[in-house]
Amino acid sequence: MEKFGKILVVDDNEDILFSLRLLLRQHVEKVTTESDPGNIPVLLKKEEFDVILLDMNFTKDAISGQEGFFWLQKILEIDPSAVVLFITAYGDVEKSVRAIKEGATDFILKPWQNEKLLATINSALNLCKSKRELAQLRIRQQAINRVMNKSFADFVGKSPEMQDVYDSISKVAGTDASVLILGENGTGKELVARALHANSLRKDETFISVDLGAISETLFESELFGHVKGSFTDAKVDRPGRFEIASGGTLFLDEIGNLSLPLQAKLLTVLERREVLRVGSNKPKPIDVRLICATNMNLPQMIAEGKFRQDLLYRINTVEVDLPPLREREGDIPLLANHFFAVYARKYKKAVRGITKDAMQRLEEYKWPGNVRELQHVVERAVIMSEDEWINADDLQLRTVSQSSEGLDLENYNLDEVEKTVILKVMKMHHGNISKAASELGLTRTSLYRRLEKYGL
Repeated sequence: MEKFGKILVVDDNEDILFSLRLLLRQHVEKVTTESDPGNIPVLLKKEEFDVILLDMNFTKDAISGQEGFFWLQKILEIDPSAVVLFITAYGDVEKSVRAIKEGATDFILKPWQNEKLLATINSALNLCKSKRELAQLRIRQQAINRVMNKSFADFVGKSPEMQDVYDSISKVAGTDASVLILGENGTGKELVARALHANSLRKDETFISVDLGAISETLFESELFGHVKGSFTDAKVDRPGRFEIASGGTLFLDEIGNLSLPLQAKLLTVLERREVLRVGSNKPKPIDVRLICATNMNLPQMIAEGKFRQDLLYRINTVEVDLPPLREREGDIPLLANHFFAVYARKYKKAVRGITKDAMQRLEEYKWPGNVRELQHVVERAVIMSEDEWINADDLQLRTVSQSSEGLDLENYNLDEVEKTVILKVMKMHHGNISKAASELGLTRTSLYRRLEKYGL
């Protein structure tokens, strides 16, 4: 057994204390013994122990074990994460089982076998180490959450349309209601999801974001529900899915409109039962997540066309938050442009003073098909490439697809047909280059591939 850990032994039998001190100091970092349980509070305040060995029966109460239960309770009041092992006689096994239910980790029988005792203590030390690592991870996660989820700090905009969004977030955040965020690509749907989490009762727990458009059908169950070792060729270890990882916190499913009907059915089953079944397992695992979904697609129209389940929509949209496109946010473009300018001038250490009036006017006149994300990229690129003190209109590389969009040859205004037409136009513009076309459309490569497959292009 590796020599680590600090152990406190509390027993009114001096022979027991001597024996344990003699045995354990060969294997652990430090052994402290105490014959009077009344000194436990003082000892715990002075030093942090990894494992506490506690006698169940002391001189005042040699049979019932009540004194042991009393001190177990006191120890856990002082340190709820304490690892306590009861020392007990054979006749006290029933009481020991009760003690475990009340918070003890395990028990050691008198007279003990040294090898078994050392194995029990070693397990207890490892448990203590795991508890502390978990506590540190939780503290770190909370710190990360505080940095990433700063209420509305990441939102820039004072337009009436955005004030409506802030108002909706404030009203629904404190509940566990499922939220569906609607909006075009690049409008900031994940920012809304994070703001909902940051202002919820789950804010100190995990926020997990999943781009459903980037997960293939074959990996969907494994990624979201997890798998067990050996369930398929590459399943070399047990692995929890995103639902399990997010349990206790918030799960954000982006691009939910891209799910096929079979996958929608599997997701609905999990939401209804509030439990997941890992791939290759028949043992369900309970989950407790606050679900937030997002899409840029018209789900009611998809339902009418038989492409989306109505019962799933009922599950995910207790409340809807509709994000306005940037072109409809009057007055927000200068605020956003100056915000991104400050961020990237500082990041790239550029001695650029600001954006000229002409450049700002051009930004305001542009239609922003890629919304805030496109504006962010345009400003970042301008800051990087600028060689003058000011960013001029000529420094702004604005794509032309939005300016010629009125010239699209549309036979009808069915959204699927419009999307198909735009994708065809952009693919031709970039001679079939998937990366450039995806960037032009404000999509990931995977999302574009899915749409190409959807429309048979």
